[in-house]
Amino acid sequence: MPGIPLGVLDLVPIPSGSTAAAALRASIDLAREAERFGYARYWFAEHHLNPGVAGTSPAVVLALTASATTTIRLGSGAVQLGHRTALSTVEEFGLVDALHPGRLDLGLGRSGGRPPGPPPGPPSGAAAGGGQESAPATAPGHRTENGLLIPPGFSFASLAGHPRVALAQKLLLLPGARPQDYDEQVGDILALLRGEYRDVDGTEAHAVPGEGADVQVWILGSSGGQSAETAGGNGLRFTANYHVAPAGVLEAAQAYRAAFKPSDELERPYVSVSADVVVAEDDASARELAVGYAPWVHGIRTAAGAVPYPTPAEARALTAGWSAADHALVADRLDTRFVGSPGTVADHLERLQEATGADELLITTITHGHADRVRSYRLLAEEWHRRSPAGSATRTGTTA
Repeated sequence: MPGIPLGVLDLVPIPSGSTAAAALRASIDLAREAERFGYARYWFAEHHLNPGVAGTSPAVVLALTASATTTIRLGSGAVQLGHRTALSTVEEFGLVDALHPGRLDLGLGRSGGRPPGPPPGPPSGAAAGGGQESAPATAPGHRTENGLLIPPGFSFASLAGHPRVALAQKLLLLPGARPQDYDEQVGDILALLRGEYRDVDGTEAHAVPGEGADVQVWILGSSGGQSAETAGGNGLRFTANYHVAPAGVLEAAQAYRAAFKPSDELERPYVSVSADVVVAEDDASARELAVGYAPWVHGIRTAAGAVPYPTPAEARALTAGWSAADHALVADRLDTRFVGSPGTVADHLERLQEATGADELLITTITHGHADRVRSYRLLAEEWHRRSPAGSATRTGTTA
């Protein structure tokens, strides 16, 4: 197994019976522990109007976390550009970089107030982890590619006219505002960072702070559509979201590599791939910790929003009356989680890496108990380190 770094994707989940403040403190504590365990990156997702998620502003949360850590890279997975401007994004990350230079990853996503179109995309904040355009449908039934499970595709078409989706768009966008073309918006961000921005009349703009900030720019995507093409065409790093839309992960990685053009940042494509993971001392214990995932995903996919993450007992009560349609709604996400002992999960992650050719893996773990979540990351890091060549944790894509 080659030396493949592991990173963390944190949604700042709120467990049932807890508060947003406690969830934020837990995430900052987990970041400190992840740094100690040897994880390469720690990213925060952006979600809105989700009762069980406190991560509404990646820049704010990573600024708080930067002051509590020293070496681990921190970033967004992803900033939702559908309701933001290039300037506001560059200025926010420039502020943090001014005090914590050389540690930031600016991960960019397409969602967030952007009206769904054909093919429909996830509603703002719904695709736990900053998902972008929805994965294309596949033939009925599961298939495997190089040992990796690829389930049928899931479409968000049923949510396109949902009142809560419309409300999120209304609240995120100023009246009359229209999202900028994504490729153009990414180009503006890159130009502002480089100090090369000019409008059509040649007028210059300089973001202070922000211009010259030492940040890595990433694009997150769930299919082989615009996100993958934009990342490749600009020579940027790319994250393929297996945990959000597992049906499209191979297409996303392939489209990115096909579109890739060398840049000052990268000479070759660089891909990370995300995965939902729960690790415990043995498979049975891990499965028990992971029971809450079904109602969590169900809330996301019905536009109700992620629920406060339930205990196993609460989760069983929530799913007791589910219909076949309810189970089918979350099946692809449940089937593609990696849950088990350290050895079981590491085997799954090796297959994910081999099937996608990932340069890094991005791990998202949610449990009701904070100690269980910390232990999951610790057990995985220990097993991964045992399998990996010495020094692999330093390979984080910082060289061209």
